[in-house]
Amino acid sequence: MAKSHDEIWDEWSDLVNMAPKELEEFLDTGESKSVGRDSGDGEATGHKSGKRIVEIKHTTKTDLSDDDWDHMAKVVGYIKRHKAQGGPDDDMEHSNWRYSLMNWGHDPMKE
Repeated sequence: MAKSHDEIWDEWSDLVNMAPKELEEFLDTGESKSVGRDSGDGEATGHKSGKRIVEIKHTTKTDLSDDDWDHMAKVVGYIKRHKAQGGPDDDMEHSNWRYSLMNWGHDPMKE
């Protein structure tokens, strides 16, 4: 069964813990661009997602489109799956695991 918009909103609000400016600044770094699977055009899927997350974060809840809600659900699922894999035992701060999560709007160092 598909999640309701309220369920997606609650999970999104809990998991996407980076502010738009913070995420935009991270997306401009080499660390951000160095991780993730190429989406077919030279840009990683997560990096593209980060750009979309910034747009969504600048949109009011009542103005979100069906595509926005779908992307938000995708982001929530990605973050949950990636976090479940567990991070590195050493130097999480500089890990590809963290950088990948940050592309999707979640900084595990903020937990």
